[in-house]
Order: sequence, then C-alpha cells, then structure tokens
Amino acid sequence: MNKLIAVLLSLLMCASAFAAVDVNTGTQAELEQLKGIGPDLSQRLVDERAKAPFVDWDDLMKRVPGVKKRLALRLSEQGLTVSGRGYADPAR
Repeated sequence: MNKLIAVLLSLLMCASAFAAVDVNTGTQAELEQLKGIGPDLSQRLVDERAKAPFVDWDDLMKRVPGVKKRLALRLSEQGLTVSGRGYADPAR
C-alpha cells in the first residue's frame, strides 16, 4: 500500500511539473519558465498577442521573429500550446 501511495505522489508531482501554458493566456513569467523563452522572446509574444490572439502555430511563427519549427517543437514538448493545441510539424 505504501508503494502505491508513493507512486501516486510521484505521478502527481510529475504532472504539476509539466503544466501546460497557452501562449494566448499565459503570463510573461509563465512563458519564461519554458526553456527557450527568455525575457526578450516572452515580451515579443505578449506584445504580439495584444494585437490579436494567435490562431495557431503557423500564425505565431509568422508574427514572432525567432520562433521557427525547431523552437516550436521544443516549446510544445514542454507544454506550450496555441489555442489549446501543441505543435505538430507537418514534415513529420
């Protein structure tokens, strides 16, 4: 029984460490928690979404300099979403 409780607690901690953040609603601080997003990029994301929410990953990559397929994939793997969706590289 103790092992079961330990496993459940471990899973719970892992789930909280992998919290999804949507680029349209996340705070600048939440965005900066992701590897690959520093203060400059998070500011560009926040500034650009203030003009209009991002429709999808293609929209984000067109409007925000520095975000290309490779970074989009890395950020998506960490839990970043655009309108609730992760990045899916069409070349894969």
